[in-house]
Amino acid sequence: MTGTRIRVGICGYGNLGAGAAREIEKFPDLELVAVFSRRPVEIAQDVPVVRLEEAGAWKDRIDVMVLCGGSATDLPEQGPQFARDFCTVDSFDNHAEIPSYLAAVDEAARAGGRTSIISAGWDPGLFSLMRVMMGAVLPEGMTQTFWGKGVSQGHSSAIRALDGVVDAVQYTVPDHRVMNQARSGEPLEFTAGERHTRLCFVVAAEGADTGRIEREIKEMPNYFAGYNTEVHFISAEDLLTNHSRLPHGGSVIHSGKTGEENVHLMELLLKLDSNPEFTASILLAYARAVYRLHAQGEVGARTVFDIPPVFLAASSRDTLITDLL
Repeated sequence: MTGTRIRVGICGYGNLGAGAAREIEKFPDLELVAVFSRRPVEIAQDVPVVRLEEAGAWKDRIDVMVLCGGSATDLPEQGPQFARDFCTVDSFDNHAEIPSYLAAVDEAARAGGRTSIISAGWDPGLFSLMRVMMGAVLPEGMTQTFWGKGVSQGHSSAIRALDGVVDAVQYTVPDHRVMNQARSGEPLEFTAGERHTRLCFVVAAEGADTGRIEREIKEMPNYFAGYNTEVHFISAEDLLTNHSRLPHGGSVIHSGKTGEENVHLMELLLKLDSNPEFTASILLAYARAVYRLHAQGEVGARTVFDIPPVFLAASSRDTLITDLL
């Protein structure tokens, strides 16, 4: 950077968007210029709140649009839509749909001459990078990922999108017995459903069919189908009192061998007090990266696998080499 800050817009002002608005002040080369929302919102920053349908008028005033909508219903539409007019970054987290989502965003970004980075959260995102690195370093081994205990924003949002649901929070809980087996180096492989339980706390609308809601949750493909899922219906007061915080975390564990009998363990552990603020911070680092990619003439959609680490940091390459290498 040469003194000019990267102009950032935030699309969506739920937990993730609000987290991005708060955390951007810690990024010296980024500047929040507008928030785009379907509904009126009050924000602490002295920046305009613009109706979402008016975002196109801002395409020459924003360098990177940070898309903070949910993966279930918002991003499949907004990702390609905004990629035509803006450089974008998002945290699309429906793992099974990432290839088709990437293709849709790539087509739109190329049509508009823009650059996008998709699925830049912590999983998918940072954990994805670790799975690649660990497997590359120790090819004779096994990688297993555990999430939680914590609130999954994407899964909670998917439940809230169901008819008859007023509010909901979903916790992902790892099976610690399986985690310890993974750390032992034993060549045991478990499905994601065997590694975790999903706990759902749901506030249903008055008169709603709770049996239908529970069935739709448990059968939801790519989110709950195949998992041990528990659904508990509670009051709005209970949800506010006991389930209003948004912690999360997880581990990527890789055990592998070198030689005939030497066993090695690699693990990345995250313990997050605020999932949305941490995820927002990742998005802002990748907003910096997508700006730099676009400045070099790159067009189309990319993933975290495609981004050089030097594009993520505020420091120069020479400084990184001197201080961190």
